Amino acid sequence: MAKRGILERLAAGPVLGAEGYLFELERRGYVSAGAYVPEVVLESPEAVKQLHRDFLRAGAEVMVAFTYYAHRAKLRAIGKEDLLEDLNRAAVRLAREIAAEGDALVAGNVNNTWEYNPDDKATDKVVRAMFEEQVGWAVDEGVDFFIAETFNHFGEARIALEVITAAGYPALVSFTAKGEQSYDGIGWADACKRLADAGADLVGLNCARGPDTMLPLLKEIRAAVSGYVVGQPVAYRTTPQAPYFQLLKDPSGHRAFPVALDPFYLTRFELADYARQARALGINYIGVCCGGAPHYVRAMAEALGRTVPASRYSPDLSLHPVLGAKGEEQEKYARYIQDFEDGSA
Repeated sequence: MAKRGILERLAAGPVLGAEGYLFELERRGYVSAGAYVPEVVLESPEAVKQLHRDFLRAGAEVMVAFTYYAHRAKLRAIGKEDLLEDLNRAAVRLAREIAAEGDALVAGNVNNTWEYNPDDKATDKVVRAMFEEQVGWAVDEGVDFFIAETFNHFGEARIALEVITAAGYPALVSFTAKGEQSYDGIGWADACKRLADAGADLVGLNCARGPDTMLPLLKEIRAAVSGYVVGQPVAYRTTPQAPYFQLLKDPSGHRAFPVALDPFYLTRFELADYARQARALGINYIGVCCGGAPHYVRAMAEALGRTVPASRYSPDLSLHPVLGAKGEEQEKYARYIQDFEDGSA
C-alpha cells in the first residue's frame, strides 16, 4: 500500500516535523560547532540513523536528509569539497532507511548558502548551481518532497523554489526571521505569499525565533497565505528584547549563541503548548528547529492528540518514590501539569 504524500497528509490535518539535527548531533559529540558541517553522515552514519529513529519514535512524520550546510560553498570553505556528492547521497539513504521503519516521508534538504547577494546578479547562477546539484542527487536517491529553509533573502528562497519545482517535487520553503523583513527588504507575510503564488506548497518560518516571538509573525503569514503554512521555532526562550536566539546573552552579558544556550531551553510543556497554539492558529506543518530533541517532539505529538511509540515511556510521576506519594507535592505537580495541558500556564 503506497504511503501518503506530504500534500495528502496536510489535507488530513497538521503534519509533525522535527529538525535541529546540527545542534543535537553537536551536543552528542558528532558535529563541530562553528563550521556545523554534517560530516557525521559519512564518519558515523549510525549516529545519524539513531537520531532519525529517535525522532520517528517520538512522532515525527518526516525524516529530513541531513544535508544542511552540505552545499559546495560550505564544504569548500573547510577544505572538504571532495566529500560533497557522497555526503549528499548518503544522507538521503540514511533518512530513507529509517523512514521505512515507520510511516514517515523523506525530505531532501537545501538551505541558505551565504553566497547570495541581491546586488550582484552573478550570484544567482552560483546559488542556483549549488541547489541544482543537491536536488539532483537527492532525486536520484529517492525523496518524497524538499525542504528549503533558513533563508534570509527572498531572492535566494525563490531560486531554491524554482529548482525544486523544476524537478517536479512538492516544496516547503521557509525563512529565518531575524528582523521584521527579509535582507532584501520584503516583509515576511508578503515574502511567504509571493512564494506561495509562485508555486511553493508550504511557506513560513523556521529557526531563530522561539515560540513566543515566532507566533505573532506566523499569525500574519497565516492571514496572508491561503495555502499551507509551516512554523518550526527553536527550542529556546526568546523574548521581545531578544526576539531571535542569536541575541540571547548570559547574566554576564556574553553572547549565549551557539554553545552556551543551555539556560534558555524551553520545557517540553512549553513546546507542547506551542503545538496547540500553532494548530489553533491554522499552522499546517508544526515542528521544532535548533535545540529540538526527541522528548520535545513526543510532547508536541501528544499535545496534538497522538499516541506514538515513545509514548510508552512518557512520564508517569505517580510511580515516583517521592512525587508519587500522596500529599501536597504530588498535588502541586499535578496542578503544574494540568495548567500546561489546559494552556493556562
